[in-house]
Amino acid sequence: MNLALSKSTLAVLAVPLFVTVASAQVAGGEAGYDTSLVAIEPTGEQVGVGLAGSDPTDIGRYLLAENGGASGARLSPDGQTLAFEWGVTGEPQLWVMPATGGQPRRLTYGNRVTFFRWAPDGRSLLYGADDDGNEQEAYFVVNVSGTDERRALPAVAGGFRVFGDFVSEHEVAYASTERNGLDFDLYVANLRNGGARLVREGRYAFSIHDVSPDRRHAVVSETVGEDSDNLYLLDLASGALDTLSAPARRANHVWGGLAWASDGSGFFLATNRDRDFAALAFYRLGAGLEIVEASPGDAERVNLCGPADRYLVWAVNERGYSRLHARDRQRNEDLAVPDLPEGVYGLDCGPQSSRLAVTVYGWRTPGDVVVWDLDDGDVHYPFRADLAGLDPDRLIRPESVTMTARDGVELQGLLYLPDASSRAGLDPSGAPPPVVFLVHGGPTYQYRPRFDAVAQYHVDRGLAVFAPNVRGSSGFGHTYATLDDRERRLDSVRDLVDMLAHLGGEGLVDADRAAVVGGSYGGYAVNAVLAAHPGHFAAGVSMYGVADWIAALEVTSPALKASDRIEYGDIAEPRWRAFYYENSPIRQADRIDVPVLYAHGVRDPRIDIAETEAMVRSLRSRGIEAPFVRFLDEGHGWRKLSNRLFYYRYQANFLEDVLGRGR
Repeated sequence: MNLALSKSTLAVLAVPLFVTVASAQVAGGEAGYDTSLVAIEPTGEQVGVGLAGSDPTDIGRYLLAENGGASGARLSPDGQTLAFEWGVTGEPQLWVMPATGGQPRRLTYGNRVTFFRWAPDGRSLLYGADDDGNEQEAYFVVNVSGTDERRALPAVAGGFRVFGDFVSEHEVAYASTERNGLDFDLYVANLRNGGARLVREGRYAFSIHDVSPDRRHAVVSETVGEDSDNLYLLDLASGALDTLSAPARRANHVWGGLAWASDGSGFFLATNRDRDFAALAFYRLGAGLEIVEASPGDAERVNLCGPADRYLVWAVNERGYSRLHARDRQRNEDLAVPDLPEGVYGLDCGPQSSRLAVTVYGWRTPGDVVVWDLDDGDVHYPFRADLAGLDPDRLIRPESVTMTARDGVELQGLLYLPDASSRAGLDPSGAPPPVVFLVHGGPTYQYRPRFDAVAQYHVDRGLAVFAPNVRGSSGFGHTYATLDDRERRLDSVRDLVDMLAHLGGEGLVDADRAAVVGGSYGGYAVNAVLAAHPGHFAAGVSMYGVADWIAALEVTSPALKASDRIEYGDIAEPRWRAFYYENSPIRQADRIDVPVLYAHGVRDPRIDIAETEAMVRSLRSRGIEAPFVRFLDEGHGWRKLSNRLFYYRYQANFLEDVLGRGR
């Protein structure tokens, strides 16, 4: 269940899993939400941040610092202008500025921007926006001065869109469920008149990626499991689909980006076909895959830069941190990469300019932008994130911790430990601190060392934070990503117990005062570990998580049935139905004996709010503390600053109260 969102929702990536027809029309899942269930409904939180230097620092400053970073920076085709999403106003909006530095200018003022792309002529930008997180986007065009803006493609009820690429100056290719609310079909739309042409009806989860230089073809992927895809070439005129790569052992071809050669002979990509980690490769049309470079880490962010495709740039994921690589293809030599802050890198460049934009998401850099000229080596820092008055020296660098599970599998996670600058009240005897596990969603996702407002907030208040990458996480090879498939799902839940035992055994944390927190699939993991392994965690926080796998998988979009059958098994088969009936958290909820905070947005199109409501009723019926925060204006995660302020203050108070009691 690939449910990751933006950096502001921490840990939860790209395509919705639980999308139902009814969710397009009814807020609160298939049948709305239960108004009789007692819940806290925030009506708006004052944006107060306290005084700079206060100890502990208010969550408002951490969230504003997170919002103060640039996201997804992209250079204009001529390399002169930088566009990026910036949430400094509370929700991500589109901004532009000179690529070498200057005054940022805001272009959009409506609902949050969900994505954007430069038009081929560089005079305007296309962007998407939805309605309070319902994920049914409309497409808009705004000129680079921000003085002319129009809705180019209205939203359609039941239309979940995935943008692909520009086909021409005024045409775009994308995938959408708008035909029947279920299947991802492939479209080309005219941005001038809003007319859309169905190129090919989809089956399962089709997505369009980069369009060829001659504008006749597009690369298309079809989801195969949570971590893989099959690769096709689509004829944009006829709709014919030719298979490029559909290996028997599933593989990933598109996560690392695609870059067409300007002569149309093929494209660069990163793929783990026939290998554990994704290698940099070239797919030559008519011939197949050629490996360019392999390393013990996933290649990602593949780009071709400059006239005549002179520069090939990419990054490698080295246990969460990005390492940048750049190659001069004309001279056949690697370039010396400038010093960059450590973290996770986003890369962008184009065919008309030798400039490369690097967006740095680091543990104390929420989104800096560096522009490197690959021709002359000049480096510019046009954008530095505003830390909202936080002292960068008080931010905690997470340390990579490895441990061995009971069955011999090596596990990894990132540990934030309070230091002397953290909140007064730490045990003066030097006893280890209580710990909060932040479990990522996905499940095929990797917690990486980006700026994490919530983790830093908890650490500043004296709690350790551990972000586990249990088996099934990406970033550690294909084999590791498959270790939680089907009946092995519960092994990944058990990993949380083994990780806690290791951290406690090493004296790093107080394992008797531990809480487990997660959203989306991470919310399921919270429900599951508390039910299947009682006696280890003293509290839980489950946000928009699965409680009943049978109900959840039954309403899954047919567009992702292929993914579900591989990752979870086919719920239509009696053996899988029996397995998930027995192992769904709701049927083991009577074993949960610790307080659990639940939260859900009624507009969630991925996981029905009824999942959370069922868990709340079950715990309360047995007298277990189960506060429930219900957001009327949110979907899958909290996007509005006022809601995030309210929620994370509430979560911190809940955790500190319960962990102060211990088990």
